[in-house]
Amino acid sequence: MKYDPHLTIGLHQEVYPPSEDSIFLIESFDVIPGERILELGCGSGVVSIHCARNGGVVTCGDLNPNAVGVTKENAIANDIELNVIETDVFSNIRGRYDTIVFNLPYLPVTEEGELARAWSGGEDGLGPLPRILEGLKDYLNPDGRLLIVVSSLMDRERLNHALSRYQVRRISELPLFFEVLSVLEIRLKGV
Repeated sequence: MKYDPHLTIGLHQEVYPPSEDSIFLIESFDVIPGERILELGCGSGVVSIHCARNGGVVTCGDLNPNAVGVTKENAIANDIELNVIETDVFSNIRGRYDTIVFNLPYLPVTEEGELARAWSGGEDGLGPLPRILEGLKDYLNPDGRLLIVVSSLMDRERLNHALSRYQVRRISELPLFFEVLSVLEIRLKGV
């Protein structure tokens, strides 16, 4: 997809704003019209709005109620239809999806607070990734894909171990000053 900087994206002090990693994720994949997409950790909704503008049928959610509110407002401001829900990973998700997208909290830090949850991935930087991987069998269509942003700062050994049961392909890479970001496409094995 092509990032559209002219979208109306409102912000909230407790919600992760569209940032370099958000734009990188958006520009790393394409959407097929009618594709059922789930974005977890939607923040401001910028990724979900791009997916819907490109023909995706999008459900998105966030643990942060402020993010849910901002995403709903941003969808309305851009005349986009989204199903936006408050959810902790898959806790309030129903159905199966062709693509699940998550710009997960990947920094290996432990910080508290609503906004810090958007980047604080714990000591290893994996954050909720193990829970997401475990839920794929229940929420991802058999030929579906999970798209995530990972950082070179994450614990690579733990990341590789977590991903060892899946088909993984790096689809994009972005070198930054202090880290390298990658978008990984993850699929269920044996499907």
